[in-house]
Amino acid sequence: MATAKDVVAGYFAAFNAGDTAGMLACLSDDVAHHVNEGQVRVGKDKFAAFCDHMSRCYREELTDMVIFEAEGGARAAAEYIVNGTYLATDEGLPEAQGQTYRLPAGSFFSVEGGKITRVVTYYNLADWLQQVS
Repeated sequence: MATAKDVVAGYFAAFNAGDTAGMLACLSDDVAHHVNEGQVRVGKDKFAAFCDHMSRCYREELTDMVIFEAEGGARAAAEYIVNGTYLATDEGLPEAQGQTYRLPAGSFFSVEGGKITRVVTYYNLADWLQQVS
């Protein structure tokens, strides 16, 4: 069975490839998605809808990735840089005009049976707002 680190690496490889189906394949059906500055969304369908929205508004590539795995393999974390372009105005945020941004971020994961059951993502929203305003 794949380690938590392997599962998370596959998830991020799919993210960087723009492969939502590949990301979904890494998730449990009842995945809990904790969005930065947002509500918890439960289930692959809500995660897929979130990905569709993000793909419409943003183009992002993650670099400088470091993935950590907790002893026992049930949890993992990653630190990375988000390199993005703001493509379409997201509700309640500044107008999109193709602004680019570079933002440190991190994610935390729970993994059971080779699937991600929890995704938590954090970044500095004030930093992002300053970069795109």
